[in-house]
Amino acid sequence: MPATAAARRESASLPEKTISPLMTFMFAAACGLVAANLYYGQPLAGPISQALGFTPAATGLIVTLTQIGYGLGLLLIVPLGDLVENRRLVLTLIGLSAVALIGAAFAWSPSLFLLASLCIGIASVAVQVLVPFAAHMAPDASRGAVVGNVMSGLLCGIMLARPAASFLSELSSWHAVYILSAGVMIGLAVILRAVLPTRVPHTKLHYGQLLSSMGHLALRTPVLQRRALYQACMFGAFSLFWTTTPLLLASPAFGLTQNGIALFALAGAAGAVASPIAGRVADRGWTKLATTFAMVLAILALVIAHASGSGSLLALATLTLSGILLDFGVQTNLVLGQRAIFALSAEHRSRLNGLYMATFFAGGALGSAIGGWAYATGGWNLASWIGVGFPVVALLVFLTERQK
Repeated sequence: MPATAAARRESASLPEKTISPLMTFMFAAACGLVAANLYYGQPLAGPISQALGFTPAATGLIVTLTQIGYGLGLLLIVPLGDLVENRRLVLTLIGLSAVALIGAAFAWSPSLFLLASLCIGIASVAVQVLVPFAAHMAPDASRGAVVGNVMSGLLCGIMLARPAASFLSELSSWHAVYILSAGVMIGLAVILRAVLPTRVPHTKLHYGQLLSSMGHLALRTPVLQRRALYQACMFGAFSLFWTTTPLLLASPAFGLTQNGIALFALAGAAGAVASPIAGRVADRGWTKLATTFAMVLAILALVIAHASGSGSLLALATLTLSGILLDFGVQTNLVLGQRAIFALSAEHRSRLNGLYMATFFAGGALGSAIGGWAYATGGWNLASWIGVGFPVVALLVFLTERQK
């Protein structure tokens, strides 16, 4: 899918085909701060359900509605990055985030809180408008490095959100988490309004045509199909691990408190260093070798995790190591995939990114669901073995590509 003349004109609408380190940092920080909104509800589900009167069966909707909103946004809003001015789209979504977070903080009933959760998920797709935006600003030779640096900010936001929410809620209340984040969104919008350039896509499609074109892209783009499948498997393993390890750590085997589990989750943020490394590797043309490394690393990490369920101090150390290695492998594969699909066509980047993210997000949801079932059915032994299977499937499918 070569770049068209319209795509070349579109890239010329930016001030210059470059992006400074400071601007890259701004993109990374913005992605991390917005993505964190998706994960505050996970450690706070208990206190929120008690305060608002959720039934035990409905408590899980606190997280599920946010995920559903994010999935809808990936398919229905992220493609707008190929149609409308990107700076205005980002600022609108961040503004919606602030409103939704305030709504969550002051909700007085389960239904209102769930509506706010859905809107938080939808608005958080601003990060997936920012990533291809940054890719457009980067020269071809360093696009992978720029995407990797931006994605490292996103991963830090994901991994730090849960422990930050846990610590802040203990110091104050769960309301404070959402109020503080709303204030951060307002400040972020003010800063981005001042520093982001305008980018007007040259796509001439109507919104309905834009959405229908995504089906064509999904069916006719083998690189997208494969990279999305690889990352769906990898993210399935990631989600299974981070869904079940808190259950294991809270069990009598380890007996960790919420703060202890939050500290464990902090270790996962170390995987963020993989993003810029993966981007630079991809820029050098080593994508296939790096993909193999990422998948093998994820398999190794989950095998180590399988052997770490005894409850000893050594087991806790090896479980922490496995979390770091798994995050490194998953993040590496994510950036390699984005670098590959962003190279296909400048005018389709937002749609390609939306499809890529929606596919592997579905893999993550499947991993979480299977992990919860497996842990309840067969404990850590079954859950961890199933986790190993996800990257094994990715590697086996990837080997068929290498043999062509």
